[in-house]
Amino acid sequence: MTEVTTIADLARPRFSPVVEPVREQMARTAPPPALEPRALMDAAMAETGLSDFGAPEFFEPLAVLCEALRQDVSLSPFGRVYAWNQLTRLLMNRLLIEDLVRSDPGILNIPVERPIIIAGMPRSGTTHLHNMLAADPALRSVPFWEANEPVPPPAERGLNGRPDPRIARTKQVVSLLNTCMPRLRQMHEMTVGHRPEEVHLMAMVFSTCFFEMWAGGLPTYRDWYRSADQTFAYRYLRKVLQVLVRLRGGTRWVLKSPQHLEQLGPLTAVFPDATVVVTHRDPFSVTTSFATMVAYTARMFVDVVDLPAVGAYWAGRTRDFLTACTADRDLVPAERSIDVRFAELTADNLAVAEAVYERAGQPFTAEARQAVGAYVAGHSPGRHGRVAYDPRQLGYGPERRAEFAGYVRRFGVEEER
Repeated sequence: MTEVTTIADLARPRFSPVVEPVREQMARTAPPPALEPRALMDAAMAETGLSDFGAPEFFEPLAVLCEALRQDVSLSPFGRVYAWNQLTRLLMNRLLIEDLVRSDPGILNIPVERPIIIAGMPRSGTTHLHNMLAADPALRSVPFWEANEPVPPPAERGLNGRPDPRIARTKQVVSLLNTCMPRLRQMHEMTVGHRPEEVHLMAMVFSTCFFEMWAGGLPTYRDWYRSADQTFAYRYLRKVLQVLVRLRGGTRWVLKSPQHLEQLGPLTAVFPDATVVVTHRDPFSVTTSFATMVAYTARMFVDVVDLPAVGAYWAGRTRDFLTACTADRDLVPAERSIDVRFAELTADNLAVAEAVYERAGQPFTAEARQAVGAYVAGHSPGRHGRVAYDPRQLGYGPERRAEFAGYVRRFGVEEER
C-alpha cells in the first residue's frame, strides 16, 4: 500500500536534529552575503580565475533577481547563504562556458537539429515523460550532474575513463536537498542522474521562471521576466547545448520545461524544427500540487512560508502559462506537435512514447522500446509514497476551477475530482 504523508510543517518548517546544526553552522560561519551582481561576479571570478562573462545580456536579469531576493522575501540567514552559493555557481558555470567557447569557437557551428521539447505544467506528467524518453540512448538529454556543472574546470578535463568529479560534487548537492527536504522525493524525485529541466541551463543567463520558485514567488522578478522578450535566453540555451555536444556528444535532444508554455514564440524562433509535446492535466490539480511543492521547497530560503500568498502567486502564474498556451499553441505546426493528456500518459506509457516518436520522425526501435519500458517498470508512480494535497491550505476553493474553463475546453482536459 502506498504511504500517504501529510506535511504538518508546511507553513513553519521544522528540521531534523541532523539538519538544524548544518543550517546554523552555514549561517554562522559564512559572512553575510551581499546579494549584489558585482559582489557575486567577483566571487565567481575569484573561484575560477576567469573574468570573461560573455555578452552582458545576463546583467539586467541578474540585477532584477537580486533586487527581488532583497525586497520581495525575508530570506533566512541560511537562505541568504544558499542563494549566494547558487548564484555564484551559475556565474562560475557561465565563465567556464565562455572560456571553452573562446578556446574552441567551432562549438558555435555545431547543429542543434530537430529537438523534441516537452512543454507542460509541473505535475502534468512532464518529468516522467521526459525521463522516459531520455532513457533511449538514441536521444541526448542532460543528467542533473551535468546541469549542475555543464563544463568541468580545466584541471578535470581529459579524464581518460576516470570518474567525473562533478558527479561526486552533485551527490553532495542532492544529499543536502534530500536531507533538508525528506518529503521532496514523494513529489519530485531528485537524483544525480535524473533529467531535470533545461531551466538549469538557462539560469546561467538569469532569465527563466525557475527563479520564481525560490522562496515561494518573486513578484518583482516575475514582472520583469514577463515583460521582456525571452528570445535571447533561448539563444543562450542553444549555445549551451552546443557546448554539451562538444564535451559529451549526442545528436538529437529531448528537453522539457513548463516555461515553454508561455514562450512558444521565442522557442520556435530559436528551434524552428523542434517537435513540441504539450502535456495537459486538470489545472486545479496541477496548481494545488505544484504550489504545495513550491511551498515545501521554500524552506531552503525562508523560516516562515505564507501559504495563501504562495497559493495566490502560483494560481496566477498557472493562469499566465495556460492562457499563453491557449493563445499561442498554433504557433507550432500540427505536423511538428502533439498534445498529451495526463490520463492518456498514465493509462499507457509506451503508447504515448510511440506516438511522440512517430510525430517527431524518430524511429521507435526495439532498443528504444526496451529502454523506455525498463524505465517505466522501474519508476512506478507512488513508489516513494505520496503527499496529501489540501487546496484549503493554499486558499483554494471550488471557484478556482472556473478560472481555467477556457483552457479545459480548448484542450479537452479531464477534470479530476
